Amino acid sequence: MIYKHKVQYYETDAMRIVHHSNYIRWMEETRVAFLDEIEVPMQMLEEMGLVCPVLSVSCDYQHMTVFGDTVTIEAKLEEFSGVKMLVSYTMTLPDGRVCCKAQSKHCFMKDGRIVNFKKKYPELYEKFLPEICTSEEK
Repeated sequence: MIYKHKVQYYETDAMRIVHHSNYIRWMEETRVAFLDEIEVPMQMLEEMGLVCPVLSVSCDYQHMTVFGDTVTIEAKLEEFSGVKMLVSYTMTLPDGRVCCKAQSKHCFMKDGRIVNFKKKYPELYEKFLPEICTSEEK
């Protein structure tokens, strides 16, 4: 999925360069939009008592972004076992320069326990399957 983010002034430092922590926020914006797109919105998950904690995150910053830039974020569901998911992100500027490559790993939990979507919510599990990248797409 493709998500666009316009860099806001408050996301920058005194040099107008985006602070590195904001890329992780953009990843979250993109994940929430992805869940909306596959009709598994975060709001619905929360109403079901489910949460989606971050297990790990990695970012490879390749080019700075500044106030006023529009960053295109391509997110790919690399893995989804029904228990854990791995999402990759490629963030680019309009001229094609990659500013960040990143990944985040998550699980789904309810009442402090990990949930297996395949067993507990098969109808939701099925919505993720067509989104998993094949080796050609990676």
